[in-house]
Amino acid sequence: MAMRLSDEQLEWLAERVPDAPVSPKGGRPAMDKRQALRGIFWILDNGAKWKDLPRTFGSKSSVHKYFTLWTRSGVFESLMRDAGLLVEVRNGYRLYECFIDATFSKARGGGDGVGLTKAGKGVIIMVLVEARGLPVAVTTGSAGPHESKLVQRLFDFMLTIETPQRVIGDKAYDSDALDEALEAQGIEMIAPHRKNRSPENATQDGRPLRRYKRRGAVERTISWFQNFRRLCIRYEKSAALFQAFLHLGCSIILL
Repeated sequence: MAMRLSDEQLEWLAERVPDAPVSPKGGRPAMDKRQALRGIFWILDNGAKWKDLPRTFGSKSSVHKYFTLWTRSGVFESLMRDAGLLVEVRNGYRLYECFIDATFSKARGGGDGVGLTKAGKGVIIMVLVEARGLPVAVTTGSAGPHESKLVQRLFDFMLTIETPQRVIGDKAYDSDALDEALEAQGIEMIAPHRKNRSPENATQDGRPLRRYKRRGAVERTISWFQNFRRLCIRYEKSAALFQAFLHLGCSIILL
């Protein structure tokens, strides 16, 4: 599924992005925010470095300045929340079963929030999707901790008021501690057991695990993320800037 930024989507984004402040001293007119959004999306889509931004998008330093400013102001997080609200208003999220998974992104520039793994230094992108594969929550963080220990962070940034009835994951989420934590929130965690779990400690039976066969929904969503090449490799030294790209990508998917 190739992602493109249509004129309609661009206008929707521009309506929710603040205008550049006007200096009382006058000076050169500020860059049009639509042009800045096109440049930011080009970086997200192509995965190139800022120095390689084509001149057709204007000054690369100006585009980067707007990206940094909007990130600090929480604009991209707000865009994702507004895009999620569109889903709620039109069809609604299907929360009777949600799927969870993670993907690894190498970190070329180092910076905060980077963890060391067998695959090298990098960060992890975690996503929770509803039954159709639409993202309900995303987060990014160090790849060092185990995935099962990062699940709660997803529920700190939910696009929906309601919590899912069930969360289905792979063997990485087979954790008694995770099961108990989610059960306290009224959520059933479904994940196949690891090979090293003894039969007397089994917590899953065959019937709920039938839902596991439909977890292709989250794998498809992760493949959509990977179409945004900037999410495959983290060049930003700031975790906030990388997460801003993630929020913008999710907004495009939801739109």
